[in-house]
Amino acid sequence: MAARPSNPLALAVLVLLAEQPMHPYQMSATLKERRKEDSIKINYGSLYSVVDMLEKRGLIEARETLREGNRPERTIYAITAAGRGLMVEWLADLLSTPVKEFPQFEAALSLMAALPPDRVISLLEQRLGSQRASFEHGQGLLDGVQAAGMPRLFMIEHEFEQAILAAEIAFLVALLDDLKSGTFGGLDGWRRMHELLADGMSFEETWSTIRDEFSEEYAWIHEMNSTD
Repeated sequence: MAARPSNPLALAVLVLLAEQPMHPYQMSATLKERRKEDSIKINYGSLYSVVDMLEKRGLIEARETLREGNRPERTIYAITAAGRGLMVEWLADLLSTPVKEFPQFEAALSLMAALPPDRVISLLEQRLGSQRASFEHGQGLLDGVQAAGMPRLFMIEHEFEQAILAAEIAFLVALLDDLKSGTFGGLDGWRRMHELLADGMSFEETWSTIRDEFSEEYAWIHEMNSTD
């Protein structure tokens, strides 16, 4: 089996060519018509790079080159047996096997202590408003296509997107409630840290002061260090 590319756009191209031979412009138009750009990052330049890569790996092949009037030549590609086999294996693996992904919001949450709590609250409120608007917009689109009779098969990725949005909205609401009510663990030390930093204390001195002032809350640091 050929080595698997890492770009989901490559899988989309293989799926399209499994339906019928196409030229890149038709691939791009079909993906946009089916609103796949909501789930897969698509631009015409990267599409040509993906097509070139797939051809070099023997996963697709050029069938013919056409010219219509004054338009540029368009090469029609078809999937190969190796490409079809890889497509099936790749799609099956993605559907069945969870993998660790690294969302940017998750990274930001892991580093949010670098900002003062009140600033974080304001930013999270801003994000919550945006995500609620996105959810309402997405739900309107889903309701519209459902009313038009579109089979669920062709909008299942948008259902997933809505589920993820709903989960994040619930998470943000709960997190903001904890931050605003003061029940968020470590909040007092976090707030005190930024007060000391604002007064000009170095980070090393600030961290030492926090561990002394909130010794019980930060006892776990000493326990971790003692087990190293």
